[in-house]
Amino acid sequence: MKVTKTYKTGITALLLLAALSGCKKLDLLPENSFTELNYWTSEAKVNSILNTAYSQMSNSDYFFSNEGLSDNAFSGRGDFNGSTSIAAGTYDPALGRIKSEWQFHYEGIKTCNLIIENIDQVPMDEGIKNRMRAEARFIRALKHFQLMTWFGDIPLLRTDPTREEALEVSRSPKAEALDFILGELEEIVPMLPTNTSYADADKGRITRGAVIALKARVYLYENRWQDVATTCERLIQTDENGSYQLFPNYEGLFLPQNQNNSEVILDIQYVPEFRVWTNMFDLAPISVGARLNNLAPTQELVDSYRMLNGKAINENESGYNEDDPYTNRDPRMAFTIVHHLHEWRRPDGSTQTIYTKPGSTPTGANSSDEYAPGTVSSPTGYYLRKYYDPTHGPNFRAGLNLILIRYADILLMYAEARNELAQLNQDEWDQSIRALRTRSGFTAEEALAYQPNWTQEDIRQIIRNERRVELAMEGLRIFDIRRWQTAEEVLNGWVHGAKFGPTNEDNGYIRANFRTFDPNRHYLWPIPRDERNLNNNLTQNPGWEN
Repeated sequence: MKVTKTYKTGITALLLLAALSGCKKLDLLPENSFTELNYWTSEAKVNSILNTAYSQMSNSDYFFSNEGLSDNAFSGRGDFNGSTSIAAGTYDPALGRIKSEWQFHYEGIKTCNLIIENIDQVPMDEGIKNRMRAEARFIRALKHFQLMTWFGDIPLLRTDPTREEALEVSRSPKAEALDFILGELEEIVPMLPTNTSYADADKGRITRGAVIALKARVYLYENRWQDVATTCERLIQTDENGSYQLFPNYEGLFLPQNQNNSEVILDIQYVPEFRVWTNMFDLAPISVGARLNNLAPTQELVDSYRMLNGKAINENESGYNEDDPYTNRDPRMAFTIVHHLHEWRRPDGSTQTIYTKPGSTPTGANSSDEYAPGTVSSPTGYYLRKYYDPTHGPNFRAGLNLILIRYADILLMYAEARNELAQLNQDEWDQSIRALRTRSGFTAEEALAYQPNWTQEDIRQIIRNERRVELAMEGLRIFDIRRWQTAEEVLNGWVHGAKFGPTNEDNGYIRANFRTFDPNRHYLWPIPRDERNLNNNLTQNPGWEN
């Protein structure tokens, strides 16, 4: 199901610019206005608003800029979606990203509540009605989960509030929001089809597997390890809830011809004619047509990719050569990051060498990718490769879906949970880490084999690093370092770029950005200042002033 229509409410549940119960005009496409009496009359109209709810699950700006909040990437120009300010610890409750994130999620919750509260009056097939209601309940649970993850205690909106109620709503304890989310997800599991039950025209709709996968992620973020493992097993050990498997080729997983493949569980749907994203215009190398760089992979991310023999680059006998740093590395690196002398594949199948080292471009070649402080080039000497759409239109207009949850993540969650329970065995290692490395191109047995002498901590670090490289630049790293409580370790001090800097600083690695993370307050975002100015009942998170 491609989202081809938009429905702009201009509403947030807390700002109350309008309310359906008051029959106010809404900016609705293709209709100009509606009321309770004349709008909820057909399945097509319900589907139109449900399409809106789908479009509000997430967007490409959040998807990519969330990497800039972590140690995986740096937004060097324009404070992309607030990521530079947040990563550097220089933000406050007035930051635009904080306010827009709050508003974006509550707009989505309002859309879902409108559907849930009004769909029963629509004359339509009861089976389809129940499925659509379940889809809206899923998105509503997802939006509450996203809010809870950033803000902790949040206003919990089980119904669409009146104007008066919204001006007085208070924050519910996180535990109450968590119970609501988990309860909603479990209730709707039997109401939704599996991924193999949908017709081709409905591919992309929320499935039973997506509900279970999101529930596993909710448990993961709460460190409820037994619940994570049990929930993942519902997708790993049986096809009752859908059929999923790793796509055989890591690079191909992110190409448009392979959308809706067997690994995808939930994604943001795009279609070139109607809904596109253009972020790659500011992420790809300049010499291949990009405008500038506003989000660049870091040296810390590059260093996390292991050698083909399975060893980390700083391990003895790894074979790592600092003067030839990109040779014999995890193949996923080349499919994710553009480095010096990377061979960029053009849409016609030909390649172009990318030169990022200062002064390295041959005579007659384009030198715009070379690292040069203060220019439009990458501030780290690296560019993004993953999610490049070779069928893009002008200015990198792409209709490529952005994956929110995939089966690889299920395997990684399962492996992490089993290890935290001190129960990971060789069979589960082979099913998860070995399978992922084999798919990515590792062949050396020493890189694939489970080692019985590993401690639980050894395996913990391996799995955490495997999550980082497998899911790199997919917007998830920030949530991992927050739940592991390691953000103060990796987000304090300099974030680096390639070895193109002064030799007297950090062994020549570029100092791209200095970051500060205060564990006493930065694990939760502040409640937006404007929201608290409207509603005195909204308390503030610890460590933040109004």
